[in-house]
Amino acid sequence: MKKSHSLCLFVLLLSIALAGGKAVAQASAPAVDARRLEISEELSESLANDLLELSVATKNRDLEKTAQFFPEELVADMFPSEPTDTKPEVKWIVSHGWRAKPASAFSSGKTGRIKAADFLGGWSAFLDHFSEVEDARFKVKVANFDDSAQAIVGAEVPTAVLWASGHARVAFFVIGRDRENRREWARGVVEADLLYASNKHWQFQSFKLTSFDSLMATTDIFSEVSEAAGVAVAVPAFGSAGNDSFTYRGAAAADFNHDGWIDLFVCGIDHNYLYLNDGHGHFRDASKEAGLEFVPPCVGVVAFDYDNDGDADVFLTSVGPQMLLQNRFREDGKVFFKDVSDEAHVSRDAIGFSAAVGDVNGDGLPDVYVTSYNYYGKVVPNSWFNATNGTANLLFINQGDGTFKEEAHKWGVDDRRWSYAAEFVDVNGDGKLDLYVVNDFGEKALFINKGDHFEDEAAQRGVLDPGNGMGVSFGDFNNDGLLDLHVTNMSSTAGNRILTRLFPKSSVKENVLKKLAAGNSLYQNLGNGQYKDVTADVGGLSAGWAWGGGFIDFDNDGWSDLYTPNGFISGKSMKDT
Repeated sequence: MKKSHSLCLFVLLLSIALAGGKAVAQASAPAVDARRLEISEELSESLANDLLELSVATKNRDLEKTAQFFPEELVADMFPSEPTDTKPEVKWIVSHGWRAKPASAFSSGKTGRIKAADFLGGWSAFLDHFSEVEDARFKVKVANFDDSAQAIVGAEVPTAVLWASGHARVAFFVIGRDRENRREWARGVVEADLLYASNKHWQFQSFKLTSFDSLMATTDIFSEVSEAAGVAVAVPAFGSAGNDSFTYRGAAAADFNHDGWIDLFVCGIDHNYLYLNDGHGHFRDASKEAGLEFVPPCVGVVAFDYDNDGDADVFLTSVGPQMLLQNRFREDGKVFFKDVSDEAHVSRDAIGFSAAVGDVNGDGLPDVYVTSYNYYGKVVPNSWFNATNGTANLLFINQGDGTFKEEAHKWGVDDRRWSYAAEFVDVNGDGKLDLYVVNDFGEKALFINKGDHFEDEAAQRGVLDPGNGMGVSFGDFNNDGLLDLHVTNMSSTAGNRILTRLFPKSSVKENVLKKLAAGNSLYQNLGNGQYKDVTADVGGLSAGWAWGGGFIDFDNDGWSDLYTPNGFISGKSMKDT
């Protein structure tokens, strides 16, 4: 097994911190014992890996395996296993707390030391509350170890030396359905003393709950129906043969055959898919008949009517030449996509990750902006927070005769900061479309349209946002009639843990490294072309290794909600995530 992502991240963050520079300009690089920090993170990762095993045991309700993480006795109260009364939270969500069963139900139950068997009896009773467990996780938020605690530095698998001890803050959750089939999310935080015991597992010497409650849905808003709807596709595991690219795939929705039902165009690994909606909850795979069999797999796709004939065409981004497919429905009476990339002059090479469509020059014709990345894994960003060695983004200006002209440099938007996503919107209300560009290893760009060129005003308008960006969306979250901005960024439990150790006194606003691990951002439009970061005000938006997503009114109550897909695997083991 290769070294875990968080250990590699630790080495990276430590090297940046010790180097000083912009990353720590507002929080001076600390005087650190690099060797001891490395040992502490090895111990943290060893603990995190063990807690992943505990997570799997929890999901499987394997009490025998769970018992390996506890000594015969520990300092704890009975684990709370009885739900308290519910109270309304928002809309279709209620919450409830948890209380322990009466002590007489077990052979012990007093505050202080408790037998592990009794503690796990309460844990088992808690799990019995769930008719189904979909997921369970224990995550190390903060960990500090005794000076005598040692790890086997350099081991392929992070490993503690026997009898290493320390204290950790551990967050955990269990997601599933209760006995009445209501979806429930139980979540808690534990302060714990831990010891790496003779059975080569970290064991809880103490277990003190500092918070523990549940959120429960009274109504199922969505159900997963991809297989029943005919759009489920099984693909090889990431990193294996057939799925070893560094790119990820997008999709677009539009009514391609003008029957009044929304269809799907999906970028695939081996080929692209067209799913036509039959209007009865099912889609038909029409990929072959639509001429997609020999079209190279795309990375991103956007549907728009480039030739103004009344049907939806598609622009495909790709690692290689970009593609434009003309929908021949109006001409031929059936959906067939003709590749017109060469004659339309869009078959320009790029590491095209996504595309946005908007009328840049106000001539009534849709133009196309392509965000271009770089060969990650072959090319190393020249900065982890302000990289400039990505490939140039493209701007195709519609000429009105079925062709486009690439003018990104002329318009000042040939951004080279490892761009991931972009969206057009009129930020300042002058009737011209501006452009927000999300960069992975670079600060974001807000290009303000000056009529014949763009100027980047992200910093002065308050939306520079240096996080590792993956997505962007505009929507009115507070119903004041102004478009607010949601930016999807990575958040990292391991990164936050490491940075807390390196910079215990600095905040996200003071330290750009902490911003890189903090997660998504929400900016409120103030109505004067300026934005205010309200992420902390709305509760924080950490969503793991997040990708696209954006605003959607889930429950049709007139208020925009937020959705963020997430997930990534950096190795074949669950421990290396």
